[in-house]
Amino acid sequence: MAYLFTSESVSEGHPDKVADQISDALIDHFLAFDTDSKVACETLVTTGQVVLAGEVKSKTYLDVQKIARETINKIGYTKGEYMFDGNSCGVVSAIHEQSDDINRGVDRASKEQQGAGDQGMMFGYATNETENFMPLALDLSHRILIELAELRRENKDITYLRPDSKSQVTIEYSDDNIPQRIDAIVVSTQHDDFGDDDTMLAKIRKDIVDILIPRVVAKLPKQIQVLFNDDIKYHINPTGKFVIGGPHGDTGLTGRKIIVDTYGGKGAHGGGAFSGKDPSKVDRSAAYATRHIAKNLVAAGVADEVLVQVSYAIGVVEPMGIFIDTYGTCPFNMTDGEIAEKVSEIFDMRPFAIEERLKLRSPMYSETAAYGHMGRNNEIVTKTFTQPNGEATTLDVELFTWEKLDYVDKVKEVFGL
Repeated sequence: MAYLFTSESVSEGHPDKVADQISDALIDHFLAFDTDSKVACETLVTTGQVVLAGEVKSKTYLDVQKIARETINKIGYTKGEYMFDGNSCGVVSAIHEQSDDINRGVDRASKEQQGAGDQGMMFGYATNETENFMPLALDLSHRILIELAELRRENKDITYLRPDSKSQVTIEYSDDNIPQRIDAIVVSTQHDDFGDDDTMLAKIRKDIVDILIPRVVAKLPKQIQVLFNDDIKYHINPTGKFVIGGPHGDTGLTGRKIIVDTYGGKGAHGGGAFSGKDPSKVDRSAAYATRHIAKNLVAAGVADEVLVQVSYAIGVVEPMGIFIDTYGTCPFNMTDGEIAEKVSEIFDMRPFAIEERLKLRSPMYSETAAYGHMGRNNEIVTKTFTQPNGEATTLDVELFTWEKLDYVDKVKEVFGL
């Protein structure tokens, strides 16, 4: 019997994502001037206020208030009427030095013997239902909000948009797990107050259905475009009005959108958030490494769908173990346990090895903090960072290294494909 599956996304202006982006902007600035920085930064945003807290061990000094304000302005909170804007909000810092009890488990005389920054389990997932090996419902949810943000910044076809928004896509699957059609799309977007409630809602609904969705569909592969039809149920700003939003409408916290950040409810999640953590925290680095493994396994033809789990003990170098679930989609006669053994031969999952393989000690994290950490484009960008004393550094930074298909040939060789 056919079934429905739903995933959601939130925009860069969502209060939790504002918090994530500030935390990751701090990570990037610390790493830009001291690649050995150990950072765990949490951010809280609310009406007219930003609170920074966390632990840092670094040789560099940053103007954290300036970084927070620049991040907020870049997102689009630049007007006093939003009750939260980068130029006027208060920024309070309660950042202090990292505990020696934690640090002793990570820093070692030999970097190769670096222990895990915490215990826990991390999951990576990949599926061949999309070109970027991501679950389709989540991929479409992200695309809708990315395009909505483009429309907001263009301020031409739609001129009333504000930064906060959410999306949700429901897809009907066949019994053999093949997407059949889009069943429902939800879009809630913050907007200016430009008329009575009924007039605003009618205008917003028409613009979303007639302007936003066609722009999204036009950028999709043909096999995904055909899933859109005239019978889609649209729920546009279902409450009827969304003027009050952002951190004024809802307090935001770092790390509260972990399913949006990963696979939209497909696969599994170990519970650890990513943003605000340097790569010695395996919550982040091992989640990226398991996505890298899963994507390369699917691309190599080991399975149509793969879940990878790895687990660690704090201060211990080697992982507790690697688990693989191919959901019965492996096309050849090999158990998931046997696949896991071969994966262990191919991929070194010690924390420092992950950092080296994925180049995680570069300032690559601001771009991850909105629209998902997985399924993104691997590319090199140039970034400039400035310290309070005016010292600046310009770096070429490779983004989303865990999305590279650089192990496909090695996987095929080991698996005899």
